[in-house]
Amino acid sequence: MTQHLAAPAAPASGTHTDWWRGAVIYQVYPRSFADGNGDGMGDLDGVRARLPYLRDLGVDAVWLSPFYSSPQADAGYDVADYRAIDPMFGSLLDADALLRDAHDLGLRVIVDLVPNHSSDQHDWFQRALREGPGSPLRERYHFRTGKGEHGELPPNDWESVFGGPAWTRTPDGEWYLHLFAPEQPDFNWEHPAVHDEFRSILRFWLDMGVDGFRVDVAHGLVKAEGLPDIGRSDQLKLLGNDVMPFFDQDGVHEIYRTWRKVLTEYAGERVLVAEAWTPTVERAAAYVRQDEMHQAFNFQYLGTHWDAAELREVIDASLAAMRPVGAPATWVLSNHDVTRHATRFANPPGLGTQLRTAGDRALGLRRARAATLLMLALPGSAYVYQGEELGLPDVTELPDEVRQDPSFVRASGQDGFRDGCRVPIPWTTDGSSYGFGAGGSWLPQPAGWGELSVQAQTGDPASTLELYRSALAVRREQPGLGAGNSLEWLEAPEGVLAFRRESFVCTANTTGAAVRIAAPGRILLTNAEVETADGKVELPADTTVWWAV
Repeated sequence: MTQHLAAPAAPASGTHTDWWRGAVIYQVYPRSFADGNGDGMGDLDGVRARLPYLRDLGVDAVWLSPFYSSPQADAGYDVADYRAIDPMFGSLLDADALLRDAHDLGLRVIVDLVPNHSSDQHDWFQRALREGPGSPLRERYHFRTGKGEHGELPPNDWESVFGGPAWTRTPDGEWYLHLFAPEQPDFNWEHPAVHDEFRSILRFWLDMGVDGFRVDVAHGLVKAEGLPDIGRSDQLKLLGNDVMPFFDQDGVHEIYRTWRKVLTEYAGERVLVAEAWTPTVERAAAYVRQDEMHQAFNFQYLGTHWDAAELREVIDASLAAMRPVGAPATWVLSNHDVTRHATRFANPPGLGTQLRTAGDRALGLRRARAATLLMLALPGSAYVYQGEELGLPDVTELPDEVRQDPSFVRASGQDGFRDGCRVPIPWTTDGSSYGFGAGGSWLPQPAGWGELSVQAQTGDPASTLELYRSALAVRREQPGLGAGNSLEWLEAPEGVLAFRRESFVCTANTTGAAVRIAAPGRILLTNAEVETADGKVELPADTTVWWAV
């Protein structure tokens, strides 16, 4: 049985560890993690009860997706009150208890912050609607008169990420901007009251004891002056070569400089993490200059296929972009917005990050396990999405009538199949909702879900869960793993990645066939059985091996 190392206690005030540079951060999607009160919806009590599981898994921090007061038009990313917990998740007392328990277990807690837009039920927006054109509250959002003889056309040609126009007309004739759902009006970050409000929100949660913020749509707050038409059909090509007038404007950086100053008022190394979809990793690096954020998600890596040449190119580009700004690279394979990588890797390249096909599940899981070991060996910080440690696939069999992704019912925009990665995770082999809670689950779980549960996999040395536990334990033990910004590439056959970090070597065979190489040392961990003889090792297809040298 592998011995698992407990996470270290949070450092005392004034102690500087730069913990975030090599941290493994576990994303909890609260509504789908664990249900504490049996109403079919995950909640903070459910998360709190499962914190020892996360401590034993070996992660350093927990990132909680939104739990704020919300009408749930977009699963909580439409916030009505940034200082209140939605009753479906609990109360501020529950949040306080969760933070205290997490810190007692040595886990840090990062919470989601949604500054690009609010809910249309936010007090500011509701007052702006009631007071009508000319209301000072309308200046805190993007209200405009329309085009056309009677203002019947949207103010510009921008489209919503969820599909359709990015503008909705109010009964009084004005239009308001929403880059996402109509229930999510965009804030106007040219208005000083918006800046003041969010600095206050930061302090509210920092005073509660959170260790940082994952900033939703961090690239979207500032819009191009005058809100100009785009006049192109590729508005939603977010990772293309062009910077859109509603995304990745240079003005966002001054906002984050002021936020960084707020965080420095607090002990304990609080962090800012950018969800910034940028055209290149070089543009992403601008968000993590030393006076701005601490980390930025590496979406270029997330979108990379299981291909050695493609992976090496993205790894090199990521490390090179982060070195000049002194920030760690981050690595992520799955999250709540994309198809789980166990399903994504089961399908041929070119299908994107959203799929409705299960593909070859055995192939997908084998590649996912190998990709995880590769990711955890790279220099910097890694993110793990809940359930990926169980090897969960996307649930592709969900009938259309149960789907709740707001982009599913809107034309164009995102594919609208994010529900598949949000199905509540299984904890037990049987019982109500496989241990998720006593009252069923808000999205239906597939038959046989219990075979992938924590209970079923615990103690099985061949299971994905035990692979993750072992990998995170070895990552702590090996001085060459975790934080850093460089690696040494080693010669390897085509289709194989091999690199060294101090006395550690990682080899990853991304091909569909076995490859024979010289054994660089003693095997520490592998996702599949390998055979060694006479100083040679045969790497099976889709296999990653960790070596001590």
